[in-house]
Amino acid sequence: MSEIDILSFGETMAMFVAEQNGELADVGQFHKRIAGADSNVAIGLSRLGFNVAWLSRVGADSLGRFVIDTLEKEGLDCTHVDIDPAHPTGFQLKSRADDGSDPVVEYFRRGSAASHLSVQSIKPQLLKAGHLHATGIPPALSASAREMSFELMTRMRNAGRSVSFDPNLRPSLWASEQQMITEINRLAALAHWVLPGLSEGRLLTGFEDPADIAAFYLDQGVEAVAIKLGPHGAYYRTPLDEGFVAGVPVETVVDTVGAGDGFAVGLISALLENHSVAHAVQRANWIGSRAVQSRGDMEGLPNRLEMSVEFEATIAGKPAPTGIGANPVGAGLPAMRPE
Repeated sequence: MSEIDILSFGETMAMFVAEQNGELADVGQFHKRIAGADSNVAIGLSRLGFNVAWLSRVGADSLGRFVIDTLEKEGLDCTHVDIDPAHPTGFQLKSRADDGSDPVVEYFRRGSAASHLSVQSIKPQLLKAGHLHATGIPPALSASAREMSFELMTRMRNAGRSVSFDPNLRPSLWASEQQMITEINRLAALAHWVLPGLSEGRLLTGFEDPADIAAFYLDQGVEAVAIKLGPHGAYYRTPLDEGFVAGVPVETVVDTVGAGDGFAVGLISALLENHSVAHAVQRANWIGSRAVQSRGDMEGLPNRLEMSVEFEATIAGKPAPTGIGANPVGAGLPAMRPE
């Protein structure tokens, strides 16, 4: 692959996670972390040994410095993250949910630095990346970020690079549901691999059955579709093959946020390593399920050693060795979450 194995882009926010259960208004202590579906995937791929470049904008503020410092510690190349002196870094508050339910998240991102991403943010050297991962979040942030998403995906595909796309629907960021459906499907048609959740696929295509949802995108030139089915695993389809891959059983769900990002990490990494789609979905299910066993959006994403040992033990039907990392267990993958 090229010097940049993977290019990803989007918004990384500062995240303040409640240290106590209860309403956010009543919580007195928070722990500072980062959040963002796009950067979660970038971090996961970096942990597996890929050279990942991150394209974004942050404010000229302490939260922006915190975001960049955290991403760089995860091995991401942040030389293409612009510092915006006029607009702030976005942030969010996240409740603590110890019962496995979806946590409450409040966002403060309107007018953020990342929403001012534009075509001018695309540097020529970024187009040398071997693979581009995109989601439906940046195009929801603003018209300029949407234009950049289309331009970047189009140029990478025309250059012969592989492109993956996760719809990651954020309905509240769009002017209307119909605009969201139209724009997301236009983007999906530019990708080689599309990764919707089941409820996302139903909304975007109007079809109920996973096979029909996948066929909708294959008819537009997509090469492979993997549909997340929560605790039931995932369904995949290509022009030559299709199948269901079972999920991994779970004892306790700690935090559901980030499970779909873990799925993307598994699928993309395996396909870039020339594994079959079926194997890639199996790895995707495992990493996605592992993510829900850790508190935080990306804390449960494995490094290469953890994946090599634990995932191989899991698919062989053996207990995973202890002391290497988080437990290799699985859980539901939420197809959409409100914003």
